[in-house]
Amino acid sequence: MIIGLDVGGTHTDAVLIGKKEGLISQAKVPTDKSQLFETIIAGLELVTKGVRVENIERVVLSTTLTTNAILEGKTEPAGMIVASGPGLNPELFRVGNYYYPVSGYIDHRGREVQPINPFEIETVASKLRSDGIKSVGVVGKFSVRNPAHENQIIKKLNNGFDYILAGHRISGNLNFPRRIATVFLNVSVQSIYKLFFQAIQKSIAKMGIKAPIYVLKADGGTMSLEASMEFPGQTIFSGPAASIMGALSYVQPKVETLVLDIGGTTTDMGILIDQVPLLEPLGIEIGGLKTLVRSLNTESIALGGDSAVRVRSGHIFIGPDREGPAMAFGGPTPTPTDALIVLGIMKEGNPAQAEKAMTLVGEALGCDAKSAAQEVYSAFCHILLGAARAMIERINQRPVYTIREFLDAYRVEPQEIFVIGGPAPYFAPKLSEMSGLSARVVPYHEVVNAIGAALSRTTCELTLFVDTERGIASAPEEDFYKPVGNNFTIDEAKNLALSLLSDKAQREGASPEHIETEVIEEQQFNMVRGFYTTGKNIRVKVQVKPGLIEGYQVDSREKKAATYMQIPQGR
Repeated sequence: MIIGLDVGGTHTDAVLIGKKEGLISQAKVPTDKSQLFETIIAGLELVTKGVRVENIERVVLSTTLTTNAILEGKTEPAGMIVASGPGLNPELFRVGNYYYPVSGYIDHRGREVQPINPFEIETVASKLRSDGIKSVGVVGKFSVRNPAHENQIIKKLNNGFDYILAGHRISGNLNFPRRIATVFLNVSVQSIYKLFFQAIQKSIAKMGIKAPIYVLKADGGTMSLEASMEFPGQTIFSGPAASIMGALSYVQPKVETLVLDIGGTTTDMGILIDQVPLLEPLGIEIGGLKTLVRSLNTESIALGGDSAVRVRSGHIFIGPDREGPAMAFGGPTPTPTDALIVLGIMKEGNPAQAEKAMTLVGEALGCDAKSAAQEVYSAFCHILLGAARAMIERINQRPVYTIREFLDAYRVEPQEIFVIGGPAPYFAPKLSEMSGLSARVVPYHEVVNAIGAALSRTTCELTLFVDTERGIASAPEEDFYKPVGNNFTIDEAKNLALSLLSDKAQREGASPEHIETEVIEEQQFNMVRGFYTTGKNIRVKVQVKPGLIEGYQVDSREKKAATYMQIPQGR
């Protein structure tokens, strides 16, 4: 059996899935950010009731905590030490209030041109300590070709800091501005993520569960909990990734699907083409920073069932904030959920309070409560579909990648909408009517994100560089270096990269029998001096294929087909 947990901003969803039994139990509990341990324990206790915990094989979590911290500007102050060398002003990429450009330069081939200045590093370290900075990032422009300077700086910083991250550890891609931003986000969220990490460890231990623990990444793959502590930025957007991976179990083949996960505070959106998610191959953008965090191509908007509804100048505005639950559930502000109750679409909550909420909206609009509820219901779906169309237009303005391949000259045009999340059955008919597309809702729509987390397999990637003139093969992300001869070939490079990748995947928790590797990029250039070829420059990028683990099904295929709630096109 496996447990999936999605720790969201409003609710924490939990599921228990068995190989033969399918979905055994599910639970949804309110998320209390100040009491994460109690929140997680509550979810675990509900789904494992009556179950022998020693039979649990693994626990997988997704979380929006790091994403929310960045979007809400609630990250911790962090130091950045940047060695750019000549030709590029490091101030152009300044992040945070503790940003220190320093001396030292390694060129694009990995050769040292200017050494670091130890006294300069000691001075910066002293300033950071006196300012109470606990987390520091260190980035050199060409550190993926030679991380020596980053390692030397870290050695100088070694005392007085809780967490230090080197730029060459996060990705094999060459992109100095994105590397700075990615390292900065990792060090900024580390202390917040540490609280989550400790709450998870404590909760799992209290339950007596000894199974390995994994965390979902933004690219829809998992990594071990321990690895996630080293790179907490990888958990950015893991919440939307969980929704998309959960949808994989249910969407139809040969169909292009728009996935909408409607929550209390936000709605996550994504696209599936023939059951395969779209990918943001270069890296996500969040909080105004472009990063190297590889991610599924998803988008989150501040629109949910509990978003605050206001009327200004005769127009309805929904969100972006959430002031609490719907008035029908004791909240202070009218919400779309109140509108659903007044219209009789939703049967829960206090109808009198919902009526009161929509009466307030109606007074501002000059209509009765029921008409106001209809206006709010339509406005919610109109805003949501508008955001989805904008996302699709954005996707179609650039090359389209899925997690499996590059689709040349492809235009995304969804044929159906897959609606998940707590309010999914209430909004699906209206979304179908307004969009002209059929809509689908599954029985476990409230916890599909937790199902996605539970079933996702471990993934990782690796980049190998070979410089036959210098006689070295290196994978700085893994601190791997090996001497090679001048006749080293690209096929040998691919074999070496795949071998290193397999080792990395197993260290991060993958089972050897479930590792599917592939080469996703290969380049080779001859180096010429005068009229002679003096060597080859080879670059190979490999990955473990994302997807769902084998051997587990939430439902049989027949049951899945029978239990779909399908809203006819344009109803």
